[in-house]
Amino acid sequence: QVQLVESGGGLVQAGGSLRLSCAASGRAFSTYAMGWFRQGPGKEREFVARLVWSDSSTYGDSVKGRFTISGEHVKNTVYLQMNSLKPEDTAVYYCAADPDNSGFRYWGQGTQVTVSS
Repeated sequence: QVQLVESGGGLVQAGGSLRLSCAASGRAFSTYAMGWFRQGPGKEREFVARLVWSDSSTYGDSVKGRFTISGEHVKNTVYLQMNSLKPEDTAVYYCAADPDNSGFRYWGQGTQVTVSS
């Protein structure tokens, strides 16, 4: 059974930083890519960032230049460094895993990020 566990969420003031972590585990489980999504209050789920281990990273327009995705492939672990946080970044952040370039099929339980003004 595949499990993704996020950590690092919390409350921060506008302009501050947070770092989220996500570890994927499971018997003989490997990943082609990992990523982050978020869902703010009353909003639809939004793409944040994606890291393809053999290629590069991509970002949603609203976080470009402020967020950085990185990770360790051998550990199936991904991080999201969030800088210059804004109140509109407030959301539940979800980690996701794409095992074979077929799309994000595995999801974490989410971690709350709240940015106060």
